[in-house]
Amino acid sequence: MSIDSVSDLWDQLLGAQPDPPGLLVLLTALAGVLAVAFRPVWRVARNAVTIAHEGGHALMALLTGRRLRGIRLEFDTSGLTLSSGKPTGPGMMLTLLGGYIAPSLIGVLGAWLLGGNRITLLLWLAIVLLLLMLINIRNAFGVVSVLITGAIVFIVSWFASPEVQAVFAYAGVWFLLFGGVRPVFELQSLRRRGRMRESDADQLAHLTHVPALFWVGVFLIVNVAALVIGGFMLAGQWLPQSA
Repeated sequence: MSIDSVSDLWDQLLGAQPDPPGLLVLLTALAGVLAVAFRPVWRVARNAVTIAHEGGHALMALLTGRRLRGIRLEFDTSGLTLSSGKPTGPGMMLTLLGGYIAPSLIGVLGAWLLGGNRITLLLWLAIVLLLLMLINIRNAFGVVSVLITGAIVFIVSWFASPEVQAVFAYAGVWFLLFGGVRPVFELQSLRRRGRMRESDADQLAHLTHVPALFWVGVFLIVNVAALVIGGFMLAGQWLPQSA
């Protein structure tokens, strides 16, 4: 990518890219499904969902006036976001809610940007968010995980052809939309076996005196709705061309 001036960079960042081939949208959707459904791939790719999950906790903590103390990302794709402030009330509730719904909501935002063919803008926003998250990571694996993810996005956004950028962006957004749903089922499966007594849903149940299963249902409804909305946004890039 050749940038002659700040103005050129700005135009490159905010400009719309050409419409993607309809087949690209369809194939990247299939790739997103397979990445979530195929366990060996999911075990690795799930790290991206964990980054988004913990980022959701962190963002909601900051937006509600809590003090962010740090984020940890673990090798087993689990994570932990620590914040300080009032242990009850709306701020704590929203902070707990922000985790499981974050990947899907980020996916909807990505789908909206792709609907306007803002592929480069999407990739650079991802880099900025990863950098902001990096300064709050408090363990070595987390630093390495975020750095590798950010480096991949940067390399694609700076060096790859527009076609490769489109494939990467669409595959990533589809993955977040599908990948936001599976962890909710995993959460309930672990809860049923008594292995996640301090999950976000259980902490919300403790705060609100509403059963944890209700909050699991909230996560699922939001994420399925996000998948449907984001899916329609992305499919709109394909359907008119296939008619």
